[in-house]
Amino acid sequence: MNLSGLTRQQRLEYLRRRIAAVPGRGEAVVRREPGDETGAARVLPVPDPLAALLPSGGLVRGSVVSVSGATSLLLGLLATVTAAGGHAAVIGHPRLGVLAATEMGAQLRRLAFVPDPGSDPVEVAAVLLDGMDLVVLGLDGISVPPSRARAVVARARSKQSTLVVTGGHWGGAEVRLDAQVRGYDGVGGDAAGGRGRLCSVRLAVRAQGRSFQPRAACLDVRSTHGGVEWVPEVVTLTPDALTPDALTPDAVAR
Repeated sequence: MNLSGLTRQQRLEYLRRRIAAVPGRGEAVVRREPGDETGAARVLPVPDPLAALLPSGGLVRGSVVSVSGATSLLLGLLATVTAAGGHAAVIGHPRLGVLAATEMGAQLRRLAFVPDPGSDPVEVAAVLLDGMDLVVLGLDGISVPPSRARAVVARARSKQSTLVVTGGHWGGAEVRLDAQVRGYDGVGGDAAGGRGRLCSVRLAVRAQGRSFQPRAACLDVRSTHGGVEWVPEVVTLTPDALTPDALTPDAVAR
């Protein structure tokens, strides 16, 4: 979808028509939080190694999550949600690796892409929250005013959709996830020298939020049997080990 050439009213009408065509959001993506006997608190699933970093074991519906760093993290979230039956929209990410998402298990029939949302991507995200389980919003470096952010958060809560923001500043996100590449593994060559086939990416992931202390872990994103799996490493990083200086190749080698 390219909305840059449409007026504001045309954009809204187009998005609402698309949302009306989306089937009802499936219950397959619902998980209960630990200790929640009512089922009122619901979360969207994430790759298993990431679930261990989040108090709820996933992305809480109605919340805003900030994601930064390696794109593999974002692709993993999209893949897990859509594979579990959820619907997701991606706004303002024209170079997102659709093939990589598919290899991770993403269901393209449950994904909507808006690579060029026009002059107001936040408005597009607010509309799509009405019909999607997960909305990914690329801010392209902009800072969203607090009053505008609060209005969108209120809409996410009322619609029980999760908003993931990238590439800009969104104050007040409940959870912040950052993934940094620690290295690569390949077959038949040296990845640093550009030879061989890339088989896995090693990531250092940090999670922090309002209701929990920072947590960090190492994991591999591995190509296996025509797909991709997320495998936790034995070593667990401390949150302090995930500072920018600590994640340089030289520092990791030490």
